[in-house]
Amino acid sequence: MRCKLIFIFVVLFVTQAFAQLPEKIQYMIDIGDYSSAQQEMKAKLCESKELDYAQRRAMMFEIERLDRIRLDFTKDREQVIEEIQFYIPNVTKESVETWEANRSLEYKIIDGEKKYFKNAVPNLFRIDKRAMLIKKKAERRTDLAPLYDRMTDVKNIINASMATQKRYVNPKRLEVTYRLIVDDDAVPPGHTIRSWLPYPREVSNRQVEVEYVSSDPARHIIADNQDFLQRSIYFEKKAEKGRQTEFRVTFRYTSFAEHNHIDPELVQVTALRDDLKSYTTERPPHIVFTPELRQLSERIVGTEKNPYRMAQRIFRWIDENIPWASAREYSTFRNISDYVYENRHADCGMQTIFFMTLCRMNNIPTRWQSGWTTEPGDEGMHDWGEIYFEPYGWVPVDVTYGLNNSKNEVEKWFFLGGMDGYRLIVNDDYSQKLYPEKIYPRSETIDFQRGEVEWEGGNLYFNQWDYSFDVKELTAEFPMPE
Repeated sequence: MRCKLIFIFVVLFVTQAFAQLPEKIQYMIDIGDYSSAQQEMKAKLCESKELDYAQRRAMMFEIERLDRIRLDFTKDREQVIEEIQFYIPNVTKESVETWEANRSLEYKIIDGEKKYFKNAVPNLFRIDKRAMLIKKKAERRTDLAPLYDRMTDVKNIINASMATQKRYVNPKRLEVTYRLIVDDDAVPPGHTIRSWLPYPREVSNRQVEVEYVSSDPARHIIADNQDFLQRSIYFEKKAEKGRQTEFRVTFRYTSFAEHNHIDPELVQVTALRDDLKSYTTERPPHIVFTPELRQLSERIVGTEKNPYRMAQRIFRWIDENIPWASAREYSTFRNISDYVYENRHADCGMQTIFFMTLCRMNNIPTRWQSGWTTEPGDEGMHDWGEIYFEPYGWVPVDVTYGLNNSKNEVEKWFFLGGMDGYRLIVNDDYSQKLYPEKIYPRSETIDFQRGEVEWEGGNLYFNQWDYSFDVKELTAEFPMPE
């Protein structure tokens, strides 16, 4: 009996609805037999009358999740070795096997083939210290000075804050044009494409004066700032045969840098009021207090009881032990903090979730924040967070930027309580609803930076569209917040 599966989702997918799969199917996935697992799940969806709606929904997403993993693991060993040889011409089989064993060279067995993560080789030279040194030596050259120097900016922020005795300083008026371009013929002509693009949040004192400038199409819906913590601007357009479909928005906003004069000796153990309790709890599937993480937390924090000093120890440990590396799509992970613990590398969002998990285990409130960096010449998607210290309240934290290379302690620890002004804040939480609601599963189930797209026939995944982010700094004067 053949059954045509119709993937209809009548409620919003916010987080991964990972299925509690039958043991046989889970075993197939664990050994990398994705095709057989997908066939089994499709058969169950067609034939089983015992599955409730939630189970069906979760199983359908699991089928799609395996396809998404395939898109991230595309390279074979010959391709990987050829890339490595650009820096290490005499690379050996033994070296490759060692990198695979210590998880510096990421791969999966998929349908009987060893497939490497598409960015496995660039990551190797970020994760493995010896490989990193070889690459740096090979690339040694005189570069032009960068357009933006982070340490200079940090010093300027601290000096301005100290001089004015203000928390928010050095405002910047920025204009951003964001485009999302759907591939030609990704949607049949005449059908409506629904699109959600990132839009700046109003964040008291930090990000203000948000101004819509223009868009294509002109008709749009901007999500309410208070009700939607992942803020978007929504559009609809009809697909045309043989033509790309472009959505565009231009907006302006003012961003302030922040510096907090935190005296560790004044920081108190936080009384977990009702408004803070949720920021110290587990949040499956990605913030889970596993036995392994509890043991790691105990090793890092030791006998320290001061919340700021505890956060410092966690911040430093991640800075020294979890190097930044490109990551596969978040929707394909079952537990991000567990993955970081096992693999000892992560990108910015994963480092942030890992930091949040370890802090929450120690009753230090933490929450998510993300969007884009707008540093001149180096704009890009980025994730960071906020941490609560009594009596200072919520302050920003960027564990990815980590410890600054400075002998000055205030400069060194700037990003544990401070933030530069080159930010675009789109999200004040992760895995939140979009507005209007999305019908099909999101391409990115945690973050919201690139946007989301769908039509009546389903979600349009990242391989079916592209995007661009253009930013310019405007000259203007703005009063400093108190």
